[in-house]
Amino acid sequence: MRPLHRTALAAAALAVATSVALAGCSGGSDDTRGGADATVRVGLVLEPTSLDIRTQSGNALDQVLIDNVYQGLVGRTPDGEIRDVLASSHEVSDDGLTYTFTLRDGTSFQDGEPVTADDVVWSLRDAKTLDSYVDSDKLAAVDTIEASGDDRVRITLTKPDSDLLWNLTGRAGLVLEQGADNDRTKTANGTGPFEVSSWKQGDSLTFSRNPDYWGTKAKVAEVVFRYITDPSTAVNAMAGGDLDVETAVDGTLKSQLQNASGITLHTGKTTDKYTLAFNDAKAPFDDVRVRKAIRQAIDPKAVIKAVGGGGVEQGGPIPALDPGYQDLTDVDPYDPSAARKLLRQAGVGKPTLTLTYANVYPTAIGDVLTSELADVGITLKVQRVDFATWLDTVFTKKDFDLSMVNHTEARDFGNWADPDYYFGYDNPQVQRLYAASIATTDEDEKVQALQRAAAIVSQDAAAEWLYTATTTTAVRDGVTGFPFDSTTTRLDLADLAVS
Repeated sequence: MRPLHRTALAAAALAVATSVALAGCSGGSDDTRGGADATVRVGLVLEPTSLDIRTQSGNALDQVLIDNVYQGLVGRTPDGEIRDVLASSHEVSDDGLTYTFTLRDGTSFQDGEPVTADDVVWSLRDAKTLDSYVDSDKLAAVDTIEASGDDRVRITLTKPDSDLLWNLTGRAGLVLEQGADNDRTKTANGTGPFEVSSWKQGDSLTFSRNPDYWGTKAKVAEVVFRYITDPSTAVNAMAGGDLDVETAVDGTLKSQLQNASGITLHTGKTTDKYTLAFNDAKAPFDDVRVRKAIRQAIDPKAVIKAVGGGGVEQGGPIPALDPGYQDLTDVDPYDPSAARKLLRQAGVGKPTLTLTYANVYPTAIGDVLTSELADVGITLKVQRVDFATWLDTVFTKKDFDLSMVNHTEARDFGNWADPDYYFGYDNPQVQRLYAASIATTDEDEKVQALQRAAAIVSQDAAAEWLYTATTTTAVRDGVTGFPFDSTTTRLDLADLAVS
């Protein structure tokens, strides 16, 4: 189950104004050309404090390092399907307890050493046994990890885990070199099509093409991730010809690019769940009537409009791209009159509540919530804090009334089945259904269990799901192969090219 500190850090990436500049296409150095020699500049907001993919929390690393630099036995397609990567094939036993992977011939690390079964076994055992590693708990059901000859690895489980292959596409499944002695906090030694060539903290992270990559070589020579904190600055750079791709274009600013010559806007889907979290374990949120009243006081359409239209209503804890999604928007719909009635029944009068959220999110969200809750008699005090403060106060200490965060990670429903998560939501029936969804080897049974659990969570008004974000990517003519979906979680740049 995804630990919050990683989800929370991932959430900060939602405000990213990501941009790509190819100097060969616009306003750059005369030394940079298109084609295989192109240099691509990618603007990001959230810079990691370490490059250690094992211990550094936050999707800032997943977004750029997984697929491009680090790989696992399996990966995921843009549609969320499982694909073999360092494995050439895999088999799952009928009882769901044994996974056998055949290793691909000719794969190597970026220092030239071959990938061996021993490297795979060591990597997975390390990820499972060291609690300090991000997503170590994703391998909780794993019993043994053994090499079977030189080209096979066998994983056995104590109980079926229908999410194991998906979890192996993330940090828990990455294959590192057992004998490597590089400093992972500053460098990387992966197996992907790009290498980390330099990192200037506070400025940029540069990838270069891995010339010895075992698969199809990268189509550009270099990618420079530059850290741009202001969405307006990114949009202006795109409009002015200094950038060639900008992802996560701010919805309130995209009109500046819609009629720009040589630029096309693309809309992508995400699992970015903008969630108004209640501290369910403390009063008055331990009363379901108060939670329902708050949900009924909020009009998601107004929130989506305030952020420039970049979202769709969600209604429950599972977004449309994830297994178990169903339309729950008719649960506790916008109805201020019903909200006032519930508050009277709960006997809370006209409460004053505090909304604490990170300042990487728009002020417009807090403004809409303040206005709508005031309409039903709730005074909302908004505290926008830096992300480190949010992480310490809300996530770690659980010292909050309401909070708003973007939970970006796919298939993270397990958070609602964890009573220790910062939500404070504790429902044994939900926990049993989630456990059943993991334990089954039948996909239909999995989906049905998740749907039942999600419906209960929504009917319990465990939170208010403001919207699922859509993402807008601006692309300049001549740039191809840049992903449009879920750009806050993964940027697989294997197909990025410049004509």
